[in-house]
Amino acid sequence: MSFKVAFIGAGSIGFTRGLLRDLLSVKEFSEIEVAFTDINEDNLEMVTKLCQRDIEENGLAIRIQATTDRREALKDAKYVICTIRVGGLEAFATDVDIPLQYGVDQCVGDTLCAGGIMYGQRGIAEMLNICKDIREVAAEDVLLLNYANPMAMLTWACNKYGGVRTIGLCHGVQHGHSQIAEVFGLPKEEVDIICAGINHQTWYISIRHNGEDLTGKLLEAFEQHADFSRTEKVRIDMLRRFGYYSTESNGHLSEYVPWYRKRPEEINDWIDLGSWINGETGGYLRVCTEGRNWFETDFPNWMKEPALVYNPEDRSEEHGSYIIEGLETGRVYRGHFNVLNRGIISNLPDDAIIEAPGYVDGNGISMPHVGDLPLGPAAVCSVSISVQRLAVEAAVHGDDKLLRQAFMMDPLVGAVCSPPEIWQMVDDMLIAQEAWLPQYQEAIVEAKERQASAKRIPTREGYAGAARLHVKTVDEMKEDRDAANKNAREADKGKDRASGNN
Repeated sequence: MSFKVAFIGAGSIGFTRGLLRDLLSVKEFSEIEVAFTDINEDNLEMVTKLCQRDIEENGLAIRIQATTDRREALKDAKYVICTIRVGGLEAFATDVDIPLQYGVDQCVGDTLCAGGIMYGQRGIAEMLNICKDIREVAAEDVLLLNYANPMAMLTWACNKYGGVRTIGLCHGVQHGHSQIAEVFGLPKEEVDIICAGINHQTWYISIRHNGEDLTGKLLEAFEQHADFSRTEKVRIDMLRRFGYYSTESNGHLSEYVPWYRKRPEEINDWIDLGSWINGETGGYLRVCTEGRNWFETDFPNWMKEPALVYNPEDRSEEHGSYIIEGLETGRVYRGHFNVLNRGIISNLPDDAIIEAPGYVDGNGISMPHVGDLPLGPAAVCSVSISVQRLAVEAAVHGDDKLLRQAFMMDPLVGAVCSPPEIWQMVDDMLIAQEAWLPQYQEAIVEAKERQASAKRIPTREGYAGAARLHVKTVDEMKEDRDAANKNAREADKGKDRASGNN
């Protein structure tokens, strides 16, 4: 069995190495073709060396095709795995720091809110270029598996405007599933769930164990859990008020809704600083920065460590390899996928990208009809979908008016900022991210003119937020090499959410 898999953004050490291990743990895939491409030549070289060493130590003859020429990597690819971050950590810092000057305090900033919207503007512009290359040089039946955020926005743009069949993949459902099993004291494999909504706002609408419906007992179970009762206060409060548990972490969820981060003096009431993902200001930017700095410094030591072992038992819960395995071998896989709605969730818009249960086998990917979400969760999702739709159309057409409307409609931005503040914030972000926003050239010229001539609304220059922690230096990280290695290796940097696991 042979086919080609291309990784775009392969310089991402966590995703690339782990996803390749997952894929090559499938015995039938021992002779597939693998191509890596990235715009960062140094990171591409380091990740390729590590992965090639892993391949050889596992006795496989595969030679990775590593190139900065994306079209060459995509040539004849049947599957494309995308893990890009357009603008890297430099642009990411502006996603967090500029909104902070206006009082918009984000933990992550990669899905919604000011940071997520701007991340989408950068990502969509490049994803459409990627789709063009895929259409022109990849295999005719190519499938794009998108891991890049903002998941829904990018997947929406690729399907509507990119002309490439695209599925978005995330690990949020698996994590919440594990938490639910834990609070009930049950093995995960014995707890059956139905989870539906939109990415990062997916809801466990059915929880069953041996035929018993446990959904109504979940709030009490979380409230009584020694750790989660402290670290998941936002999620538990949403469960209390909406009746269903949401997939995404405390820190993520807190910035998607208007209630938990709008007053600086109240933010610490809802978060926990034992792990960044529980709500730390700029927490994801911090751990990504530390992980990059550590990997670039410590890479020679990584090459001296034992190679990853390609065993089926060591595969992660990331959906990508299982989807490819199901399509190629016919083995049935059930997961949760981000796809165009088309009536799957009947009370969410058909054009939206929803996340819902799906099945994969040799016949393809099948998405069962979910029906209506409960009204409260559907309302929360509908607000976010409106923001996503505005942001996608803004990015595709370079329409800064739609972009400003997306900011206006965003729940947290709208809770914190006035319309004139939003207009000025968008100007500031467009100017700061000019290098990655080719579609906004005219709007950026006008923004610069306003910034130079108009009287500015005062902002909180240098404000660090309600709960920001110090970015560790490499020397500081050397004091706990295991923790530094783990952070750099993991694609999922929120895997350990318990207090004290940074």
